[in-house]
Amino acid sequence: MGANLARNAARNGAKVVVYNRSEEKTDEFMKQYGKEGMIEGYKSYKELVQALTPPRPILIMVKAGEAVDSVIDELREHLSPGDILIDGGNSNFADTQRRYDNLKKSGLKFIGMGVSGGEEGALNGPSMMVGGDRDAYDEVDELLNRMAADDGVEGKCVALLGPGGAGHFVKMTHNGIEYGVMQLIAESFDLLKRVGGFDNEQLAETFEAWRDSDELSSYLLEITAEIFASKPDVLDAIKDQAGQKGTGKWTTSAALHYGVAIPTINASVDARIISGSESERESGKNFPVSLDEQDPVPPPMKFRSIVRHAYELSMMLTYLQGILLIKKANEDEKWGIDMGEVVRIWRGGCIIRSSVLGRLQNAFGKDEGKVKAGKQAIMERFQGDRQMDWRRALVFASSRGVPTPAMSASLSYWDALRSETLPQNLIQAQRDFFGNHGFELKEKQGEFHL
Repeated sequence: MGANLARNAARNGAKVVVYNRSEEKTDEFMKQYGKEGMIEGYKSYKELVQALTPPRPILIMVKAGEAVDSVIDELREHLSPGDILIDGGNSNFADTQRRYDNLKKSGLKFIGMGVSGGEEGALNGPSMMVGGDRDAYDEVDELLNRMAADDGVEGKCVALLGPGGAGHFVKMTHNGIEYGVMQLIAESFDLLKRVGGFDNEQLAETFEAWRDSDELSSYLLEITAEIFASKPDVLDAIKDQAGQKGTGKWTTSAALHYGVAIPTINASVDARIISGSESERESGKNFPVSLDEQDPVPPPMKFRSIVRHAYELSMMLTYLQGILLIKKANEDEKWGIDMGEVVRIWRGGCIIRSSVLGRLQNAFGKDEGKVKAGKQAIMERFQGDRQMDWRRALVFASSRGVPTPAMSASLSYWDALRSETLPQNLIQAQRDFFGNHGFELKEKQGEFHL
């Protein structure tokens, strides 16, 4: 990512100086890419800093956590007030806020910039979610705009979203949405294969059709279609255990902190954890199972349609949950994030870019007419046969013993939001019974105890 961002900047007219703690990596980078633009390689932080003109913008691309603090500490002795440090890694937003506050005391400017798009996106145009002060951003915004992906609506996928940790909070939540959508695609694949009996050719055809549709087209479906079109047999050789680097768990933790329900994302994090729980899964092979497979599975094209609708509605709710988390954190932290801008800069370059973001941008923008139309367009997708198919898909999954944690969590979330009553009145009564916690009444103000 760092190497490709450096190449991207050089290709867009910037003088770029690079440093890596491994001299061999610096030498190899210069050998391969040094002629792509004005690129110079250096062997120390002192040389790197001296080669830049104040105010010096320095992009740090290292592993999140202690490594970022270590680089900052080593760089600080060579910097002057007004210089700008940019952390482009997947740092925890709380760490970014701490670094922002700390560096500000010594006159240094700090930007926390979430970068999405993988290695290819970093080179050809990523989405960049920036948190920091306006004067620091103004020093680099022209170059970042040239480097960023197009958003498809005559803009670029980069924006200053707010101060401090705002950019990295948005990137963290972006990754949480990514967890959810990937899990939903995996569950769709599992249903089609294990319940529908689809072979690799049928799966390739299915994901290509979904990828090319106006409602579902997305980067994640593009790569899924590519996997089944070109490398389907490799899946049989890959272990069914998915790793993670922490942003999904951070999203879950942040949602608990801010009191926002994100059940689809939580279920997706749990699904990865369960996939890697080898001893538990080994013991689970002996669990008793009783299945009811009396309802016949519909013909392939009909079953594909059922799963498609289950995926579409669950996917839309995943985006919604992430957006509502950002909205609540923004209110509590007073970051001043424009929610329409968040959705806009996700429309190109990033891993979760999708056609659904056009409707969501309207629904969370500032134009009242577009907001109303956007929300109406979203609600229309949940009506009639699509919702019935969503429910049917989960019946088929349950009756065949196929786990669908993310799809199931999405439907439960939908039903909880639309229900006139929920059973938490009983929980209030139980808490009052065993703990004297009291309860509230519908028709009378105050707290009561029985």
